[in-house]
Amino acid sequence: MSIAAVIAFRLTTADPDRLARFYCELGFTAEQHQGIPDEEIAVLGLDGTGARLSLRLGAQRVDLDSFETRGKPYPSGVTSADLCFQHLALVSDDAHAAWARATTAGAAPISTRGPVTLPASAGGVTAVKFRDPEGHPLELLQFPPGNRWRGTGILGIDHSAISVSDIGASCRFYEKLGLSVQHPTLNSGSTQVALDGLPDVEVGVVPMMPRADGPHLELLAYQTPTGRPSGQLRANDVAATRIVWAADRRALVRDPDGHLHLLERLTAA
Repeated sequence: MSIAAVIAFRLTTADPDRLARFYCELGFTAEQHQGIPDEEIAVLGLDGTGARLSLRLGAQRVDLDSFETRGKPYPSGVTSADLCFQHLALVSDDAHAAWARATTAGAAPISTRGPVTLPASAGGVTAVKFRDPEGHPLELLQFPPGNRWRGTGILGIDHSAISVSDIGASCRFYEKLGLSVQHPTLNSGSTQVALDGLPDVEVGVVPMMPRADGPHLELLAYQTPTGRPSGQLRANDVAATRIVWAADRRALVRDPDGHLHLLERLTAA
């Protein structure tokens, strides 16, 4: 199997209209509800029907999927190091203003001090982590001057980051799918502690880049604290975020830590 580019990100939700209102407050625009095709339901290994509400942010798309057969809500007490953790990183030209907007919309903080600026060794970005009303983790990023993003407000999705238990095994898995490693860092110190809301953080961050331009995947390998396994999530569980990739075939792929990816065959793949 080979993947080329991110097509969309999919969040499972119990209340798509409520969740859409939150994301629209951040700057997304909502499209019309539509049914999830039976063929896709079968690929996901589910029964019954499903509905999809698509949201747009710049060139990126986030689909809010709800299913007739309900799964588990987002588990309580999950930290950034735990292995079911997966966030979407939203880029803003002003992280402090975007964070104020998110809190007004109902965001629940993960970070302990609001936006913090990481050292140059960790990219020099200003960032804050939080959760949407159903528990899905998000991150706001403001890059240093001279970056490729242009505009005001929340501009688009830079990447999705997942916590992994064995960075070597995860890199090999994603390299076999066609992604490549780019500029890993080892992040620690007081700003990383504040960003993750965890004590004594040391985390390896490994960007995995697709062949085509657009959002990428980041692997988060926490050396301290140790992440807890989550068990096998199903696609109708709220924590089962899925990245949809342009690929050479259609399939549901589960990585070594259980994160789900949906491969879609497209003529542009």
